[in-house]
Amino acid sequence: MNQLFKALNDPTRREILEMLGKKDLSAGEIADKFNMSKPSISHHLDLLRQAGLVESVKQGQFIYYSLNTTVFDELLKWMLRFRNKKK
Repeated sequence: MNQLFKALNDPTRREILEMLGKKDLSAGEIADKFNMSKPSISHHLDLLRQAGLVESVKQGQFIYYSLNTTVFDELLKWMLRFRNKKK
């Protein structure tokens, strides 16, 4: 859970997640949307992958990223537990 919140704490990573919410993208397509080095984007993608928020598949020379919605479902379920607590 700590890795998950660390990954969500960064605005660049949140923007990447929003992009992947629309469609799967290659690492290069993601990097093209930002004004930063490709190694920096790779680092952000690696942290998202470590947190389980994205999945990656290598196709030839390209790596494609997609959202792992299962983790988002688990996060929402965890957060909703607090909503249902009685005071």
